[in-house]
Amino acid sequence: MKAEVDALRSEVAELKGVVRQIQAERVQAPTSTAIAASTSSAPAAMSSPAATSTPATSSTAPATASPGFALGQNTTLWGYGQLDYNHPTARAADAQADLTRAVIGFNHVFDESTRVYGELEWEHAVASSTDRGESEVEQLYVEHALGANYGVRVGLMLVPLGLLNEHHEPGNFYGVERNFVEQAIIPTTWREGGVAAYGSTDSGLNWNVGIGTGPNLGAWDPASEEGRASPLGSIHQELQLAKARDPSVYAAANWQGVPGLTVGGGMFTGKIGQGDTTLPLGNSRLLLGEAHVRWQPGPFDFSALYTRGTISNTRALNLQFVGEPTPVPKTFWGGYVQGAWRALEWGNESSLAPFARYEMFNTGAAYAAQPNGLGTPALPTERVWTVGANYYLNPNIVFKIDYQNFKYADLDLGYGNRFDLGLGYQF
Repeated sequence: MKAEVDALRSEVAELKGVVRQIQAERVQAPTSTAIAASTSSAPAAMSSPAATSTPATSSTAPATASPGFALGQNTTLWGYGQLDYNHPTARAADAQADLTRAVIGFNHVFDESTRVYGELEWEHAVASSTDRGESEVEQLYVEHALGANYGVRVGLMLVPLGLLNEHHEPGNFYGVERNFVEQAIIPTTWREGGVAAYGSTDSGLNWNVGIGTGPNLGAWDPASEEGRASPLGSIHQELQLAKARDPSVYAAANWQGVPGLTVGGGMFTGKIGQGDTTLPLGNSRLLLGEAHVRWQPGPFDFSALYTRGTISNTRALNLQFVGEPTPVPKTFWGGYVQGAWRALEWGNESSLAPFARYEMFNTGAAYAAQPNGLGTPALPTERVWTVGANYYLNPNIVFKIDYQNFKYADLDLGYGNRFDLGLGYQF
């Protein structure tokens, strides 16, 4: 560990020297080089579009992933994908294989200060009016650097909450599927349209603040189980003809001043009635906050996250939904702890990383008080153990295996003991 820390200190010193050289050059050439520098970085371009604001948390892969392919001098193309096999142990007939997602991303640098960044995604192999697949724009924004360490973005952007929402490629998380907390509570991949400012400091603090669209509570479907699977996932708008009467704001920060350590958190809030007068939405407001930590000493990788959300003024709305299975929750929350170990390595390319994760989450922890006999009891808190391993054939291809054990079986929501296999790639 001491040798690794010394090596990291040496690398940091070299990087500081490079930064000082760039800053010196900027004095002679005031045009910002921040965009050009960020887009030439492989992990930043692929693991996070916010290269200059939120450095990607690395996986246990032993080397840096590919930066993609250059299409001419100013354009880069990359992508990632995920294939899964899920086998419920209690209902083997429901075993299924799925091409979960395939993504193509692009980055085009207009000048030393300005670029456009986008990602196009296809889910479940086939998208048509009779199929469950989807095609969508996952991100699309223009970024302009105002200085070496700060700038602005305008467009469709990932909300910078949690450990996965901005870093959701298959090589960046353990297990075949993304963890439940960052699907059910923070609906990865959650994106909103708007304007954001980002920046970083020499001490390792990265920040991101924005204003833009938010969820639409008027789209809540009390007859569907979708709101029980993910309250925000069922009403986020993804900038698809999004109702935008009520703007939302968010703020997030991560501190990475110690090699291998990330400590951060963020919040998102806004009115979500969107001016709909057909339902008693009132001044319903969403407030979601989260805190996380990740520590990667040598071959080990430990992380923890807690998130909690509230939706206010739902009493009158839920009176309209009496008798329906899914009213709007007042409170929902979740958290997990996870540990992984890069136990084996072969050369500089391949590695095996077993892991274990324990999650607790509740998508209906409390509901607004109702008249006697009409209230909704809180849902039980789901608890999930996941154990498995990631095998990195190389930094860009990962094979996965895991077993998940649930306290409460709800196969309609995918909560039930199961065995999973997966393949992920990125380029």
